[in-house]
Amino acid sequence: MKATMSSPATSVSRRHGRGFWFVAFAFLVGMAYSTLPTPLYAIYAERDSFSTFVITIVFAMYAVGVAVSLLLAGHVSDWVGRKRIIIAALGLEIASALIFLLWPDLPGLLAARFISGFGIGMLTATATAHLHELHGRHRPEASSARSETVSIAANIGGLGLGPLIGGFLAQYVAGPLVVPYLVFLVLLVLAVVGVAATPETVEVLPSRPRYRPQRPGGAGSGRGFWLAGMAAFTAFSVFGVFTSVAPGFVAGALHQPNRLAAGAITFVVFAAAALAQTATRNLGAQVRLSLGSLAEAVGLLVLVWAMLANSAPLFLLGGALAGAGAGFLFKGAIGTVLASTPARSRGTALAGLFLVAYIGLIVPVLGLGLAVTVVSSTAAMIGLSIILIVILAALQVSARRK
Repeated sequence: MKATMSSPATSVSRRHGRGFWFVAFAFLVGMAYSTLPTPLYAIYAERDSFSTFVITIVFAMYAVGVAVSLLLAGHVSDWVGRKRIIIAALGLEIASALIFLLWPDLPGLLAARFISGFGIGMLTATATAHLHELHGRHRPEASSARSETVSIAANIGGLGLGPLIGGFLAQYVAGPLVVPYLVFLVLLVLAVVGVAATPETVEVLPSRPRYRPQRPGGAGSGRGFWLAGMAAFTAFSVFGVFTSVAPGFVAGALHQPNRLAAGAITFVVFAAAALAQTATRNLGAQVRLSLGSLAEAVGLLVLVWAMLANSAPLFLLGGALAGAGAGFLFKGAIGTVLASTPARSRGTALAGLFLVAYIGLIVPVLGLGLAVTVVSSTAAMIGLSIILIVILAALQVSARRK
């Protein structure tokens, strides 16, 4: 009789367990698709004679789409449910891929990247919160470390996997501006099916709160939120450099035209970030912050050294160090927000954090793109590195005072 009575609860728990991995897969595929064009930018530039600044604008349209989405819709899953928002986000990624295939000129690229960014803005905070809640329903006695590790690995790992897949297909498969998008169309459709079979974790209330756009600190997390936001800002600044102008630098100044090489260098940065996050599961926030600030600062210095020496191995090393530092910082930011925010406003808080992070993705990259129109890419990178190192130092001081 006991076994019979407990079986419905066990069945529900298993559904949450399966749903956890379905959402993780969808998160991974969505994030990978968002960086898929990274090694393809050089092909578009060669075909249409785009300058570095035009490539920066195309990339920035994605980041603007993310920021606008986080501002307008990133927190709505707290009211309407996680599944609806995730499925809608994946639908926008599918629409983006179709635009890439059917309208491959500059206006189409801008539209596709903006739509993709809008979908990612809906996906990031919502999928992170959904994974946290599915894990809690499946393993109520366990800590949240597993959900944090998987969500960050899907997020950052997906960002790194996209350029690697895109670079491989562009280098070794005919139709480099077609096949990568067809492959991800299939994966995105499979992701939608998986999420549709996942249990909802938010109780959709008949009356919803009055709608307001998301504010970065809207969850009321106080000074701790802004420290987390500063860490996320500097982390995503590094990610932005390696998903926008770095592949062009690798192909030009470092004389590495191989598309897989450009994708592989970007993959190394995000892989280092994901590994760093996994390795710090048992470390305190202060230790993660210190390690992240130091590793990112050293990585930026090595990147500048690599550009001065025209050294691809040094560039790879600097990217790995900076990526690892960004991983430490971003994990600490996510953990801080999840630990300090009640469940009813978790989606709002995470949307606010990702909004600050994606501002870090937009502003430095646009500044870098503008700078290379008047100075060398090395001089521009030196200037950006100095600014980021100053912010990292300020982050260290603020954290120690707190």
